[in-house]
Amino acid sequence: MVGPHGGKLVDRTLKGKQLERIQDEIVELPKMVVNKELANDIRNIAEGVFSPLEGFLGQQDYLNVLYDKRLANDLPWTIPIVLDTSKHNLSGLTEGDDIVLADKTSQPIALLHITDIFNFDKKEMASLVFGTTDKSHPSVAKTFHMKELLLGGKLDLINKPESSYETHRLSPVETRRLFKEKGWKTVVGFQTRNVPHLGHEYIQKTALSLVDGIFMQPIIGRKKSGDFKDEVVIATYQALIENYYLRERAIFGILQTEMRYAGPREAIFHAIIRKNFGCTHFIVGRDHAGVGNFYPPLSAQKIFKDFPDLGVTPLLFPCVFYCERCEAMANEKICPHGIRYRLDFSGTKIRAAISNGQTAGLMIRPEVAKVLMKWKNPFVEM
Repeated sequence: MVGPHGGKLVDRTLKGKQLERIQDEIVELPKMVVNKELANDIRNIAEGVFSPLEGFLGQQDYLNVLYDKRLANDLPWTIPIVLDTSKHNLSGLTEGDDIVLADKTSQPIALLHITDIFNFDKKEMASLVFGTTDKSHPSVAKTFHMKELLLGGKLDLINKPESSYETHRLSPVETRRLFKEKGWKTVVGFQTRNVPHLGHEYIQKTALSLVDGIFMQPIIGRKKSGDFKDEVVIATYQALIENYYLRERAIFGILQTEMRYAGPREAIFHAIIRKNFGCTHFIVGRDHAGVGNFYPPLSAQKIFKDFPDLGVTPLLFPCVFYCERCEAMANEKICPHGIRYRLDFSGTKIRAAISNGQTAGLMIRPEVAKVLMKWKNPFVEM
Protein backbone atom coordinates (compact mmCIF):
# COMPACT_ATOMS: atom_id res chain seq x y z
CA MET A 1 0.00 0.00 0.00
CA VAL A 2 1.16 3.51 -0.80
CA GLY A 3 2.71 5.33 2.16
CA PRO A 4 1.23 8.55 3.54
CA HIS A 5 2.46 11.89 2.25
CA GLY A 6 5.80 12.62 3.87
CA GLY A 7 6.24 8.99 4.95
CA LYS A 8 4.35 9.10 8.26
CA LEU A 9 0.66 9.20 9.07
CA VAL A 10 0.22 12.00 11.59
CA ASP A 11 -1.59 11.31 14.86
CA ARG A 12 -2.06 14.35 17.11
CA THR A 13 -5.01 12.99 19.11
CA LEU A 14 -4.53 13.04 22.87
CA LYS A 15 -5.47 9.77 24.57
CA GLY A 16 -5.36 8.08 27.98
CA LYS A 17 -3.13 9.68 30.59
CA GLN A 18 -2.04 12.43 28.20
CA LEU A 19 -5.67 13.50 27.84
CA GLU A 20 -6.30 13.22 31.57
CA ARG A 21 -3.33 15.45 32.38
CA ILE A 22 -4.35 18.15 29.96
CA GLN A 23 -7.94 18.42 31.23
CA ASP A 24 -6.85 20.27 34.36
CA GLU A 25 -4.37 22.48 32.52
CA ILE A 26 -6.72 23.77 29.82
CA VAL A 27 -8.98 25.43 32.39
CA GLU A 28 -6.24 27.97 33.07
CA LEU A 29 -5.31 28.61 29.43
CA PRO A 30 -6.68 31.36 27.16
CA LYS A 31 -9.38 30.25 24.75
CA MET A 32 -10.16 31.09 21.14
CA VAL A 33 -13.41 30.11 19.40
CA VAL A 34 -13.11 28.64 15.89
CA ASN A 35 -15.83 28.08 13.31
CA LYS A 36 -17.06 24.71 12.07
CA GLU A 37 -14.76 24.62 9.03
CA LEU A 38 -11.66 25.25 11.13
CA ALA A 39 -12.82 22.70 13.70
CA ASN A 40 -13.13 20.07 10.96
CA ASP A 41 -9.65 20.84 9.66
CA ILE A 42 -8.20 20.65 13.17
CA ARG A 43 -9.52 17.11 13.28
CA ASN A 44 -8.19 16.45 9.77
CA ILE A 45 -4.73 17.49 10.91
CA ALA A 46 -4.90 15.42 14.09
CA GLU A 47 -6.10 12.24 12.33
CA GLY A 48 -3.56 12.38 9.51
CA VAL A 49 -5.88 13.46 6.70
CA PHE A 50 -3.53 16.39 6.05
CA SER A 51 -0.27 14.49 6.70
CA PRO A 52 2.48 15.61 7.05
CA LEU A 53 0.96 18.72 8.67
CA GLU A 54 0.94 18.56 12.46
CA GLY A 55 -0.72 21.93 12.90
CA PHE A 56 -1.37 25.24 11.19
CA LEU A 57 1.37 26.49 8.87
CA GLY A 58 4.12 28.68 10.25
CA GLN A 59 5.41 31.63 8.25
CA GLN A 60 8.17 29.83 6.34
CA ASP A 61 5.91 26.97 5.24
CA TYR A 62 3.12 29.43 4.43
CA LEU A 63 5.28 31.48 2.07
CA ASN A 64 6.75 28.37 0.48
CA VAL A 65 3.26 27.02 -0.23
CA LEU A 66 2.17 30.33 -1.74
CA TYR A 67 5.16 30.77 -4.05
CA ASP A 68 6.52 27.26 -4.66
CA LYS A 69 3.49 25.01 -3.99
CA ARG A 70 5.69 23.08 -1.57
CA LEU A 71 6.45 23.05 2.13
CA ALA A 72 9.79 24.41 3.31
CA ASN A 73 11.18 20.83 3.19
CA ASP A 74 10.29 20.70 -0.55
CA LEU A 75 7.38 18.28 -0.09
CA PRO A 76 4.47 19.06 -2.47
CA TRP A 77 1.71 21.07 -0.79
CA THR A 78 -0.53 23.58 -2.53
CA ILE A 79 -3.21 24.91 -0.16
CA PRO A 80 -2.30 26.97 2.94
CA ILE A 81 -3.94 25.50 6.04
CA VAL A 82 -3.94 28.47 8.38
CA LEU A 83 -5.58 29.96 11.46
CA ASP A 84 -6.36 33.66 11.32
CA THR A 85 -6.92 35.93 14.30
CA SER A 86 -6.87 39.59 15.26
CA LYS A 87 -4.48 41.51 17.50
CA HIS A 88 -7.38 42.01 19.88
CA ASN A 89 -7.99 38.25 20.20
CA LEU A 90 -4.35 37.56 21.02
CA SER A 91 -4.66 39.27 24.41
CA GLY A 92 -0.93 39.39 25.06
CA LEU A 93 -0.14 35.91 23.73
CA THR A 94 3.30 35.43 22.20
CA GLU A 95 5.19 32.72 20.37
CA GLY A 96 5.80 29.81 22.73
CA ASP A 97 2.42 30.13 24.45
CA ASP A 98 -0.41 27.58 24.35
CA ILE A 99 -4.03 28.38 23.57
CA VAL A 100 -7.20 26.30 23.66
CA LEU A 101 -9.24 26.23 20.45
CA ALA A 102 -12.94 25.76 21.19
CA ASP A 103 -16.21 25.49 19.28
CA LYS A 104 -19.08 27.98 19.54
CA THR A 105 -20.40 26.19 22.65
CA SER A 106 -16.98 26.71 24.34
CA GLN A 107 -16.26 22.98 24.16
CA PRO A 108 -12.43 22.60 23.93
CA ILE A 109 -11.39 20.98 20.65
CA ALA A 110 -7.62 21.27 20.59
CA LEU A 111 -4.54 22.76 22.14
CA LEU A 112 -2.42 24.94 19.86
CA HIS A 113 1.28 25.32 20.68
CA ILE A 114 2.02 28.69 19.07
CA THR A 115 5.30 28.87 17.18
CA ASP A 116 4.54 31.70 14.75
CA ILE A 117 2.49 34.89 14.84
CA PHE A 118 2.74 36.80 11.59
CA ASN A 119 1.08 39.30 9.29
CA PHE A 120 -0.01 38.25 5.83
CA ASP A 121 -1.13 39.94 2.65
CA LYS A 122 -4.70 38.93 1.74
CA LYS A 123 -4.33 40.11 -1.83
CA GLU A 124 -1.13 38.06 -2.18
CA MET A 125 -2.85 34.94 -0.81
CA ALA A 126 -5.86 35.33 -3.10
CA SER A 127 -3.79 35.99 -6.20
CA LEU A 128 -1.37 33.11 -5.70
CA VAL A 129 -3.74 30.43 -4.37
CA PHE A 130 -6.87 31.18 -6.41
CA GLY A 131 -5.30 32.93 -9.37
CA THR A 132 -7.47 36.02 -8.96
CA THR A 133 -8.40 38.86 -6.60
CA ASP A 134 -11.94 38.99 -7.99
CA LYS A 135 -14.30 38.84 -5.01
CA SER A 136 -16.94 37.04 -7.06
CA HIS A 137 -14.75 33.97 -6.51
CA PRO A 138 -16.21 32.50 -3.28
CA SER A 139 -12.87 31.78 -1.61
CA VAL A 140 -11.37 35.12 -2.61
CA ALA A 141 -14.29 36.83 -0.90
CA LYS A 142 -13.66 34.70 2.19
CA THR A 143 -9.92 35.52 2.12
CA PHE A 144 -10.58 39.26 2.19
CA HIS A 145 -12.79 38.75 5.26
CA MET A 146 -10.02 37.00 7.21
CA LYS A 147 -8.50 38.67 10.27
CA GLU A 148 -5.09 40.33 9.99
CA LEU A 149 -2.78 37.78 11.69
CA LEU A 150 -1.98 34.11 11.23
CA LEU A 151 -1.03 31.70 14.03
CA GLY A 152 1.20 28.72 13.31
CA GLY A 153 2.00 25.77 15.50
CA LYS A 154 1.38 22.12 16.30
CA LEU A 155 -2.02 20.92 17.50
CA ASP A 156 -3.19 18.33 20.01
CA LEU A 157 -6.79 17.18 19.57
CA ILE A 158 -8.74 17.11 22.85
CA ASN A 159 -12.30 16.47 21.64
CA LYS A 160 -13.63 15.62 18.19
CA PRO A 161 -15.82 18.43 16.87
CA GLU A 162 -19.51 17.66 16.64
CA SER A 163 -20.57 16.13 13.32
CA SER A 164 -23.96 15.23 11.88
CA TYR A 165 -22.31 12.72 9.56
CA GLU A 166 -20.06 10.70 11.87
CA THR A 167 -21.36 7.34 10.59
CA HIS A 168 -20.10 8.19 7.10
CA ARG A 169 -16.67 9.41 8.17
CA LEU A 170 -13.62 7.16 7.91
CA SER A 171 -10.13 8.10 9.11
CA PRO A 172 -6.99 7.25 7.11
CA VAL A 173 -6.21 4.54 9.66
CA GLU A 174 -9.65 2.99 9.05
CA THR A 175 -9.54 3.14 5.25
CA ARG A 176 -6.06 1.67 5.13
CA ARG A 177 -7.28 -1.19 7.34
CA LEU A 178 -10.33 -1.72 5.08
CA PHE A 179 -8.23 -1.72 1.91
CA LYS A 180 -5.88 -4.27 3.45
CA GLU A 181 -8.76 -6.51 4.61
CA LYS A 182 -10.20 -6.47 1.09
CA GLY A 183 -6.82 -7.32 -0.38
CA TRP A 184 -6.70 -4.14 -2.42
CA LYS A 185 -3.19 -3.19 -3.50
CA THR A 186 -4.34 -0.45 -5.87
CA VAL A 187 -7.17 1.95 -5.03
CA VAL A 188 -8.52 4.90 -6.98
CA GLY A 189 -9.93 7.90 -5.12
CA PHE A 190 -12.86 9.92 -6.45
CA GLN A 191 -13.55 13.49 -5.31
CA THR A 192 -16.89 15.21 -5.82
CA ARG A 193 -19.13 17.94 -4.48
CA ASN A 194 -22.06 17.07 -6.75
CA VAL A 195 -24.71 14.37 -7.06
CA PRO A 196 -23.68 11.59 -9.48
CA HIS A 197 -24.68 11.48 -13.13
CA LEU A 198 -23.84 8.87 -15.78
CA GLY A 199 -20.71 10.77 -16.76
CA HIS A 200 -19.33 10.38 -13.26
CA GLU A 201 -20.27 6.70 -13.22
CA TYR A 202 -18.55 6.15 -16.58
CA ILE A 203 -15.33 7.73 -15.29
CA GLN A 204 -15.48 5.86 -11.99
CA LYS A 205 -16.01 2.46 -13.60
CA THR A 206 -13.39 3.06 -16.28
CA ALA A 207 -10.89 3.84 -13.51
CA LEU A 208 -12.10 0.89 -11.44
CA SER A 209 -11.34 -1.46 -14.33
CA LEU A 210 -7.65 -0.57 -13.89
CA VAL A 211 -7.37 -1.04 -10.11
CA ASP A 212 -8.58 -3.28 -7.28
CA GLY A 213 -11.09 -0.90 -5.70
CA ILE A 214 -12.55 2.58 -5.64
CA PHE A 215 -12.93 4.95 -2.70
CA MET A 216 -15.72 7.46 -3.35
CA GLN A 217 -15.35 10.42 -1.02
CA PRO A 218 -17.48 13.54 -1.53
CA ILE A 219 -16.59 16.74 0.28
CA ILE A 220 -18.95 17.54 3.13
CA GLY A 221 -18.60 21.08 4.37
CA ARG A 222 -18.90 24.71 3.35
CA LYS A 223 -19.77 25.16 -0.32
CA LYS A 224 -20.94 28.04 -2.46
CA SER A 225 -24.58 28.94 -2.88
CA GLY A 226 -26.26 26.72 -5.49
CA ASP A 227 -24.16 23.62 -4.80
CA PHE A 228 -25.94 20.53 -3.54
CA LYS A 229 -26.51 20.18 0.20
CA ASP A 230 -24.34 17.69 2.05
CA GLU A 231 -27.19 15.33 2.93
CA VAL A 232 -28.34 15.26 -0.71
CA VAL A 233 -24.89 14.30 -1.98
CA ILE A 234 -24.57 11.54 0.62
CA ALA A 235 -28.03 10.09 -0.09
CA THR A 236 -27.62 10.08 -3.87
CA TYR A 237 -24.21 8.40 -3.71
CA GLN A 238 -25.54 5.76 -1.36
CA ALA A 239 -28.34 5.05 -3.86
CA LEU A 240 -25.85 4.81 -6.74
CA ILE A 241 -23.42 2.50 -4.96
CA GLU A 242 -26.16 0.25 -3.57
CA ASN A 243 -27.67 -0.35 -7.01
CA TYR A 244 -24.78 -0.14 -9.47
CA TYR A 245 -21.52 -1.19 -7.77
CA LEU A 246 -20.06 -4.45 -6.54
CA ARG A 247 -19.92 -4.23 -2.75
CA GLU A 248 -16.48 -5.85 -2.68
CA ARG A 249 -15.06 -3.22 -5.06
CA ALA A 250 -16.38 0.10 -3.72
CA ILE A 251 -16.12 1.96 -0.41
CA PHE A 252 -17.97 5.15 0.44
CA GLY A 253 -16.82 7.75 2.95
CA ILE A 254 -16.88 11.51 3.36
CA LEU A 255 -14.20 14.18 3.57
CA GLN A 256 -15.23 16.86 6.05
CA THR A 257 -13.59 20.03 4.87
CA GLU A 258 -14.64 23.04 2.84
CA MET A 259 -14.43 23.49 -0.89
CA ARG A 260 -11.74 26.04 -1.74
CA TYR A 261 -12.56 26.24 -5.48
CA ALA A 262 -8.84 26.61 -6.10
CA GLY A 263 -8.83 24.68 -9.37
CA PRO A 264 -5.34 23.27 -10.18
CA ARG A 265 -3.95 23.79 -6.69
CA GLU A 266 -6.94 22.07 -5.13
CA ALA A 267 -6.60 19.13 -7.51
CA ILE A 268 -3.12 18.47 -6.10
CA PHE A 269 -4.40 19.01 -2.56
CA HIS A 270 -7.22 16.50 -3.09
CA ALA A 271 -4.79 13.96 -4.53
CA ILE A 272 -2.48 14.27 -1.51
CA ILE A 273 -5.42 13.77 0.86
CA ARG A 274 -6.52 10.58 -0.94
CA LYS A 275 -2.93 9.34 -0.85
CA ASN A 276 -3.09 9.69 2.93
CA PHE A 277 -6.24 7.58 2.94
CA GLY A 278 -4.32 4.87 1.08
CA CYS A 279 -5.26 5.56 -2.55
CA THR A 280 -2.64 4.78 -5.18
CA HIS A 281 -4.55 6.56 -7.97
CA PHE A 282 -6.73 9.65 -8.14
CA ILE A 283 -9.32 10.68 -10.73
CA VAL A 284 -8.89 14.21 -12.09
CA GLY A 285 -11.61 15.75 -14.24
CA ARG A 286 -11.12 18.46 -16.83
CA ASP A 287 -12.36 21.21 -14.46
CA HIS A 288 -11.48 19.77 -11.07
CA ALA A 289 -12.46 22.09 -8.18
CA GLY A 290 -13.20 24.87 -10.62
CA VAL A 291 -15.77 27.64 -10.32
CA GLY A 292 -17.10 29.94 -13.01
CA ASN A 293 -14.50 30.69 -15.69
CA PHE A 294 -11.59 31.35 -13.37
CA TYR A 295 -9.40 28.46 -14.58
CA PRO A 296 -8.46 27.50 -18.15
CA PRO A 297 -9.72 24.15 -19.46
CA LEU A 298 -7.58 21.19 -18.35
CA SER A 299 -5.42 23.36 -16.05
CA ALA A 300 -6.29 21.05 -13.13
CA GLN A 301 -4.81 18.15 -15.10
CA LYS A 302 -1.76 19.93 -16.52
CA ILE A 303 -0.49 20.94 -13.06
CA PHE A 304 0.31 17.30 -12.24
CA LYS A 305 3.29 17.54 -14.63
CA ASP A 306 4.90 19.86 -12.08
CA PHE A 307 4.73 17.20 -9.35
CA PRO A 308 6.51 14.02 -10.48
CA ASP A 309 7.25 13.33 -6.81
CA LEU A 310 3.62 13.44 -5.69
CA GLY A 311 3.47 9.71 -4.92
CA VAL A 312 -0.05 9.14 -6.28
CA THR A 313 -0.93 8.41 -9.91
CA PRO A 314 -3.41 10.86 -11.49
CA LEU A 315 -5.95 9.40 -13.92
CA LEU A 316 -6.68 12.27 -16.29
CA PHE A 317 -10.02 11.99 -18.04
CA PRO A 318 -11.01 13.91 -21.16
CA CYS A 319 -14.47 15.41 -21.70
CA VAL A 320 -17.13 12.73 -21.24
CA PHE A 321 -20.49 12.77 -23.05
CA TYR A 322 -23.25 10.55 -24.39
CA CYS A 323 -23.02 9.96 -28.15
CA GLU A 324 -26.35 9.44 -29.91
CA ARG A 325 -24.62 7.74 -32.84
CA CYS A 326 -22.62 5.38 -30.62
CA GLU A 327 -25.66 5.00 -28.35
CA ALA A 328 -23.21 4.87 -25.47
CA MET A 329 -21.08 6.88 -23.10
CA ALA A 330 -17.95 8.14 -24.85
CA ASN A 331 -15.15 10.67 -24.71
CA GLU A 332 -13.08 12.74 -27.12
CA LYS A 333 -10.44 10.02 -27.52
CA ILE A 334 -12.75 7.20 -28.60
CA CYS A 335 -15.75 8.76 -30.38
CA PRO A 336 -15.44 9.67 -34.10
CA HIS A 337 -18.77 11.50 -34.35
CA GLY A 338 -19.39 15.22 -34.44
CA ILE A 339 -20.44 17.59 -31.69
CA ARG A 340 -24.06 17.57 -32.90
CA TYR A 341 -24.42 13.98 -31.64
CA ARG A 342 -23.10 14.71 -28.17
CA LEU A 343 -25.11 15.17 -25.01
CA ASP A 344 -22.78 16.89 -22.58
CA PHE A 345 -22.93 16.52 -18.83
CA SER A 346 -23.12 19.74 -16.90
CA GLY A 347 -23.57 20.23 -13.19
CA THR A 348 -24.97 23.68 -13.95
CA LYS A 349 -27.60 22.24 -16.30
CA ILE A 350 -28.52 19.53 -13.82
CA ARG A 351 -28.94 22.04 -11.00
CA ALA A 352 -31.08 24.29 -13.22
CA ALA A 353 -33.33 21.42 -14.32
CA ILE A 354 -33.80 20.13 -10.79
CA SER A 355 -34.68 23.64 -9.63
CA ASN A 356 -37.53 23.48 -12.15
CA GLY A 357 -38.64 20.06 -10.93
CA GLN A 358 -37.27 18.22 -13.96
CA THR A 359 -35.13 15.06 -13.98
CA ALA A 360 -36.02 13.55 -17.36
CA GLY A 361 -33.15 13.62 -19.83
CA LEU A 362 -30.56 14.50 -17.19
CA MET A 363 -28.67 11.24 -17.63
CA ILE A 364 -28.91 10.30 -13.97
CA ARG A 365 -29.93 6.91 -12.63
CA PRO A 366 -33.63 6.61 -11.67
CA GLU A 367 -32.67 5.71 -8.10
CA VAL A 368 -30.64 8.93 -7.89
CA ALA A 369 -33.49 10.96 -9.40
CA LYS A 370 -35.92 9.45 -6.89
CA VAL A 371 -33.71 10.54 -4.00
CA LEU A 372 -33.32 14.04 -5.45
CA MET A 373 -37.03 14.60 -5.79
CA LYS A 374 -37.54 14.00 -2.06
CA TRP A 375 -36.03 17.40 -1.32
CA LYS A 376 -38.07 20.53 -1.86
CA ASN A 377 -34.80 22.44 -2.12
CA PRO A 378 -31.63 20.31 -2.48
CA PHE A 379 -29.31 23.32 -2.84
CA VAL A 380 -27.10 25.34 -0.50
CA GLU A 381 -28.42 28.82 0.20
CA MET A 382 -26.35 31.70 1.60
